[in-house]
Amino acid sequence: MTIPARALLETMGERLALRLVAGARGLDRTVAVPRVQQPGLALAGFLPQLHPDRVQVLGNSEIAYLTSLGPTGSRAAIRSVAQARVACFVVTNDAAPPPELVDEAERADVPLFACALATGTFIPLVTHWLEERLAATTTLHADFVEVGGLGVLITGRSGIGKSEVALDLVSRGHRFVADDVVVVRRLDPLLLRGRAGELQTQHMEIRGLGIIDVGALYGMLATLDEHQIDLVVEMIDWTNEVDRLGITEATYSLLDVPVPLMRIPVTAGRSMALLIETAVREQLLRRRGHHAAAAFVARIDRAAGGGPPEDA
Repeated sequence: MTIPARALLETMGERLALRLVAGARGLDRTVAVPRVQQPGLALAGFLPQLHPDRVQVLGNSEIAYLTSLGPTGSRAAIRSVAQARVACFVVTNDAAPPPELVDEAERADVPLFACALATGTFIPLVTHWLEERLAATTTLHADFVEVGGLGVLITGRSGIGKSEVALDLVSRGHRFVADDVVVVRRLDPLLLRGRAGELQTQHMEIRGLGIIDVGALYGMLATLDEHQIDLVVEMIDWTNEVDRLGITEATYSLLDVPVPLMRIPVTAGRSMALLIETAVREQLLRRRGHHAAAAFVARIDRAAGGGPPEDA
């Protein structure tokens, strides 16, 4: 996924205090990496340091260095960088871009922006914005609810009752995020966040009732725009082959991130909301190093071997 340089100006221009100085023909150049770069070494001639497809930020140090080179040296340094497929230049600290930079950006069709913000303010703001939009994304047919502080993704075949369970959890004081379609983004190698589709925020479909507005029914505090995904609960049809002890710790691979997985069989009379609440509590205990099933089996093994129970 990439973002055109024009999106930086059109979407974040006011917040980042940006204005276009030169290179308008290159506004369709794309940014492919959320990390920005300060091309000091590249301007000094070490071009292997340069990463194309990134926003190139020129702060006080870079501008001072270009000024020290004089017009001819400055033009040569800038030209070598501008021709290396960079996405755009941003001059920060409300500094006036050197004439050589303006000329070479226009010649190479590289957008050149002037920014009134300090470099240390601009970089984290634009990096966060880019990370949000360049994150790996997928969609799932599932429900998503925040339960006890954990984001619980509820999966299962169509018609098994995912929406009804999510609604039951909301009625018990937990918070609703998404129904039917969950948009999942990977913001870093181990962090997943989920939200509803753009047109489905705060709404869910309950068979027999139709579309309901969760926020209007239960209050705005009963909904969240998005949340981290911490646990996947898969609702499965009842079978006698279900793991009775819960020894095995399964995971669900989502955008190459392993997420703890618990499979809960569905049958008449079982309170799925209560079981999911219990699954969340169990997951929180496991995070703290307490695995009830493993401890129970270890205790049985010690007793079977003739040794005293651990707490004897």
